[in-house]
Amino acid sequence: MIYFLLKGIWRDRSRSFFPILVTAMGVLLTVFLSGFMQGVFNDIIEQNARLETGHLKVMSRAYAELASQKPNDLALYEADSLLAHLRQEYPELIWTPRLRFGGLVDLANAQGETKAQGPANVTALDLSTPSLGEAQRLNLQKSLYKGRLPEQPQEVLMGEEFARRLGIELGQSFSLMGSTMEGSMSFRNYQLVGVIRFGVVAIDRSSLIMNLADAEDFLDMQDAAAEILGYFKHNSYSVKQAKIIAEGFNAAQADNPDEFAPIMLSLRAQNNLGQYVDYANNMSTLIIGIFVLAMSIVLWNMGLLGGLRRYKEFGIRLALGEAKGQIYAALCIESLLIGGLGSFLGTLVGLGLCYYLQLYGIDLDGALEQSNVMMPSVFRAKLTVELLYIGFIPGLLASLLGSMLAGLGIYQRSTANLFKELEA
Repeated sequence: MIYFLLKGIWRDRSRSFFPILVTAMGVLLTVFLSGFMQGVFNDIIEQNARLETGHLKVMSRAYAELASQKPNDLALYEADSLLAHLRQEYPELIWTPRLRFGGLVDLANAQGETKAQGPANVTALDLSTPSLGEAQRLNLQKSLYKGRLPEQPQEVLMGEEFARRLGIELGQSFSLMGSTMEGSMSFRNYQLVGVIRFGVVAIDRSSLIMNLADAEDFLDMQDAAAEILGYFKHNSYSVKQAKIIAEGFNAAQADNPDEFAPIMLSLRAQNNLGQYVDYANNMSTLIIGIFVLAMSIVLWNMGLLGGLRRYKEFGIRLALGEAKGQIYAALCIESLLIGGLGSFLGTLVGLGLCYYLQLYGIDLDGALEQSNVMMPSVFRAKLTVELLYIGFIPGLLASLLGSMLAGLGIYQRSTANLFKELEA
């Protein structure tokens, strides 16, 4: 029977071409948009995790309340012992301290007079311990626009946009002005050894990256840490496991009234990323629902039009003794075959587009020049197992639903009316 229906679909293409085309287009858009949105949302979350939030973050309670302001005067004391405890208690994570602070970069000319100035957002990493993988985690080697990574004290990296605006060249020295942990003024000279380009406009326009030891000296923060970030090994973030670890750590500190006691936050609890992830999932579900509804309506209308054209066919089949239920079942099977062909074609093309955008992406650097949001300048799609059925199953259901609604007209067909029509 299926072979017979397939032959009918192939021979009568006017009856099957548009339903297959509509199903394929709907599935294509569903797969492509789902893969693209998931890729963009994942890139933004991973960008935040690598650059700012980590999979888990430990800081003081006072610091956590004002975390967006980076108040290093509220940093954790005795950070070395806390770091050793975290590494022993939670060996499934890589724990690494980081410092962030603001300062003023002053570039002097040959006469020692100020040539250019600019505010800098400084990020200090432990680049001297390769096992922590900070350079790999932030893709510093791949992000190097020119130059090299810091190897000696007082060597730093600068964002490409920031360096271009200051007019500074590799090998030049500049002064950094800021304040220590206790509020005293601090001045240091640093040498630019590398220019980086993260592809995040909000970072590239003012970023300065230095070794953690240099930052501790600049801020007078020996044995203190503003933030201790934890990353699951192999960078495989687990929402459930991160929540369990954070709740267990915070429960152990619940009886400590000190405002400088450590607190642990998971990725979802920072920067409203939890709401962001939920919003992304809801948007994906909404998009799929809209396409399924739209495809159902279009295919229903096509089924009705096709049913009117096949009205006499149904009557003749009834007159030959075929039961209405058999005709209705055959119509539903035929719709499943048409939906299957359309869903297969749409899924195949959608996966191809997602694969292309996963490799090359869409460069929106120019559109994000005025953006202050931490997001990548190249938007990429992401191929996942879900894309294999996220459009295929709705495509089948939409086609089947349209035919089921349109096929109800079979039960309103009578043999008596058929003979009257034939006599006319």
